[in-house]
Amino acid sequence: MPITDTRTLRIARARRRVQDWQYRARRAINGLIRLLMRVVLLRITVEGLENVPAQGPTIVIFNHVNFLDGPLALGLIPRDMVGMTKIETFDTPILGTLARWYGIFGVRRGEVDRQALRQAHEILAEGKALLYSPEGHRSGTGNLQEAKDGIALIAMRANAAIVPMAFVGLERFKENAKRLRHTEIRVIIGEPFRLKALPHVGRREMLRLMTTQVMYRLAALLPAEYRGEYHDLRQASLTHLDFLGQEANLS
Repeated sequence: MPITDTRTLRIARARRRVQDWQYRARRAINGLIRLLMRVVLLRITVEGLENVPAQGPTIVIFNHVNFLDGPLALGLIPRDMVGMTKIETFDTPILGTLARWYGIFGVRRGEVDRQALRQAHEILAEGKALLYSPEGHRSGTGNLQEAKDGIALIAMRANAAIVPMAFVGLERFKENAKRLRHTEIRVIIGEPFRLKALPHVGRREMLRLMTTQVMYRLAALLPAEYRGEYHDLRQASLTHLDFLGQEANLS
């Protein structure tokens, strides 16, 4: 066997070992997250879990409230799902280590991070689920902020299903925790859909329209006071959305 083929095979095997280890780590950490949900003053109700596709490339989007929503989503969704986080997370000893074990990858905010885009595409190309915050940073209040176009770009390239996931009540956790009070949290998971291109629409304009339509689907799951930038649902359009219906449901 040529040397180059042997080297490629070794690299592939090493990568597979890392992926297998990270998969086992994700299962263990998800179990820990589910346990912590019961003991850290959270009372969670989940609606629409059946809307999560059982397989295939899937992007779960959510309203980014605080540090809890990402871990909660990873623990609640019954899929092998990989997340992404700000690159600075890897500079912190505990969180950075856990993120590496889990297989979470970093993204540089405030710029087009092409490496992060490639990693997202690779995850989806393997048929996995990706947890993604279209807003890019925490709101602190639960109100939706203007989204970046990365969600449309990633979803179109991978032909991935998009599943909107809304958190209601999470913004009250910090204040309630100070008083040792439970926080009631509702998690609403909406109907999955894919994005579709239309003729005679420029690429940049199309990505912006797609992103806006995606965010209105997320806004529709939230109470009016949480919708923020997407408060006027009368402006919502479905022209770039292709709903999957029953074919995507978990069984």
